[in-house]
Amino acid sequence: MCELKLAEHFVSINGEGQKAGELALFLRFAGCGLNCSWCDTRWANEKDAPYTLCSVPELLELAKEADVRNVTLTGGEPLGRAGIGELISGLIRAGYEVEIETNGSVPLEGYIGSGASFTMDYKLPSSGMESRMYTANLPLLTEKDTLKFVCGSGEDLERAAEILEEYKPACKVYLSPVFGMIEPAEMVDFMKERGLNGVRLQLQLHKFIWPPEMRGV
Repeated sequence: MCELKLAEHFVSINGEGQKAGELALFLRFAGCGLNCSWCDTRWANEKDAPYTLCSVPELLELAKEADVRNVTLTGGEPLGRAGIGELISGLIRAGYEVEIETNGSVPLEGYIGSGASFTMDYKLPSSGMESRMYTANLPLLTEKDTLKFVCGSGEDLERAAEILEEYKPACKVYLSPVFGMIEPAEMVDFMKERGLNGVRLQLQLHKFIWPPEMRGV
């Protein structure tokens, strides 16, 4: 039986994405193949990160106990690990709305069509991880999915605009500031200058409701 490394689980509101403001059960898995300069969950990615080994039936029971419709799988990086496909299928069969937050480096081919929605990051220059992006994912994203650009600089904004022009993704597109690194007003000005119709600016709600470094929210 496969067991997954669960770093934490909690019920809160979605802080970003298409379901921002809605209640969700968050299942955060330990470990990530990237090391973004501004990562706000670095504690869950360290080699000695605390975790509990949980089987898929145990995780499904957590979802049942939480008694909320939305389940967000996050990390770290939830994809590319044994048992995650089984968990996704089990949650979908049980009637949950499943959102998967993925870092953009893991191929989605084996997961698209599962019934889950994807919020996929494209790591921009300030992250230090753009070279790890798996751009073949971009044409796979559909209207139910989200492409998120976390921006920390004007260079990041320029690069996001280039990616949108090159790939013209069919999914929803969000620009999100790195908390404390770039002013949202600067991002709005850029959107106006470039005529980024259909692109949305989104702030991380949970960082305005609770202290930015607080876990479990």
